[in-house]
Amino acid sequence: MPENSANSEVKLRRVLKLSDLVIYGIILIQPVAALPLFGFANRDSDGHAVTTILVAMFAMIFTAISYGRMANRYPASGSAYTYVGRGLHPYLGFIAGFTMFMDYMIVPILCTIFTSIAANHMVPVIPTRVWFLIFACGFTFLNLNGIQITNRANWILMIVMSVVVFWFMGAAIRYIFMQDGIGGIFTIEPFYHSSTFNWATIGRGTALAALTYIGFDGLTTLSEEVENPRRNVLLATVLTCLITGIWSGSQVYLAQASISWAEWPQFIQDMISKFGTGNELEKAIIGVANVIGGHTLEVALAFILLIGSIGSGVTGQVGAARVMYGMGRDNMLPKKFFGHLNKRTAVPSNNIALIGLIVIIGANVLNYDQCAHLINFGAFLAFMLVNAASIREYFFKAEQKTVKSFFMNFLPPAVGIVACFLIWQSLPRLTFIVGGTWSLVGIIYLAFLSKGFRKIPEVRDIF
Repeated sequence: MPENSANSEVKLRRVLKLSDLVIYGIILIQPVAALPLFGFANRDSDGHAVTTILVAMFAMIFTAISYGRMANRYPASGSAYTYVGRGLHPYLGFIAGFTMFMDYMIVPILCTIFTSIAANHMVPVIPTRVWFLIFACGFTFLNLNGIQITNRANWILMIVMSVVVFWFMGAAIRYIFMQDGIGGIFTIEPFYHSSTFNWATIGRGTALAALTYIGFDGLTTLSEEVENPRRNVLLATVLTCLITGIWSGSQVYLAQASISWAEWPQFIQDMISKFGTGNELEKAIIGVANVIGGHTLEVALAFILLIGSIGSGVTGQVGAARVMYGMGRDNMLPKKFFGHLNKRTAVPSNNIALIGLIVIIGANVLNYDQCAHLINFGAFLAFMLVNAASIREYFFKAEQKTVKSFFMNFLPPAVGIVACFLIWQSLPRLTFIVGGTWSLVGIIYLAFLSKGFRKIPEVRDIF
């Protein structure tokens, strides 16, 4: 029968190169992800925001290695669901996928809320709830037209954001040099301020700064659409974390050097006068842009934060749809609906449309703060499970357990587990209640699916 016959099985297409995958990961995280967090992280860490970003990068690198190595072993769509299901147990894989689905699903909801509020501020004649509909439908339209369309949009977003970020960094360097000379540009104060450095505050700040990296794992959901996935997914996950950490750390370093910790109290008072109480920390980076580059840079950076959120919304929906596709293909969710691929575009169109509907509902029910906290619950639970799967796959299943194997295959993911747990356990109690309830729903559904945990679901072998 001809390969393009109507009865031929539709498969995801391997069209993405390593550079495409890295760009996808960076856009999903956002090249400007650390900037909205700057005010909160600087406050929580007593002026060490850049240090918290680098500490969080250290923690995420170990998890990124585990994701990459599991993608090397199992280059399939599904991300944490696939890796934990194959590496530990299908039941645990379902729980990882179910909680991670919440994470991916909330990303486009969060982005829809943020972009709609910003758009309403710019065009107040259109109500925020109408903007919810516009952005949710826009994300869905892009993703329904195929991964290559999404990929082209990612490259455009990356270029536009990079131009403004370089402008911001150049303006900061010029401002610092004019104020303090070359010594102000090369200073250790943003990394270590002797009068305020404290590991407890660094820990609080790191728990928040870790949000900078949330989403890097989303690129592993595209494993079946990547050229040479056994090599490229590992490289892409690690490179995405490194580039994000260095890139975000540089931005925050220059912001801290522009507004020293001694100037911080007066700066915050100025922000309160300009934006009102409750917005001073969220918009602190906008205030920095105004100080170093005037109103034009302030507006440009605000626009780029809006654009970055659009990019995250589009790519977040991609990740969620492919987690659902992986679970549907294995009959962990109804296969006819969730395991379907569109014959023309080769994308899981049913899942994308369903997520678009969920985003519209979620944006009308949840608020920005609730979404931000819930993202971490599913993400770090899945991170710990993927690290555990990597230990079992590469250390305990190995024929020989040598000292080299311990340092190469056991220690890195073990460090990843500890680092992720320390961040995860610091989340607010309400987040554990809501996230725990979601996980409980997943466990109940799994009990029904497996006939009281007596039936092990068949996992499709595509490798």
